Amino acid sequence: MAATLYLVMAMRRPDFDPAAVQPHIAFLDELRAAGQLQLTGGFSDGSGGAYVLCNVDSLEQARAIVARDPLVTLQSSDLTVHEWTTR
Repeated sequence: MAATLYLVMAMRRPDFDPAAVQPHIAFLDELRAAGQLQLTGGFSDGSGGAYVLCNVDSLEQARAIVARDPLVTLQSSDLTVHEWTTR
């Protein structure tokens, strides 16, 4: 059975504030504890990172979760959410 996941791409803005990193990690820890985070990591070139949401009902719910990410609320990165169906 296919599972729907949500790939979140986070690309740092030119004015990226490193102070956003710790609150972002705490946010991801909360998602992991809630069973909604499958995988996370940064890009080796330092341009940003990505994470995969799971156990989320819809693209709209995934976008609402991502809107709470400190990278968004602190305007340090541009985040996009992609529905991702695995096989």
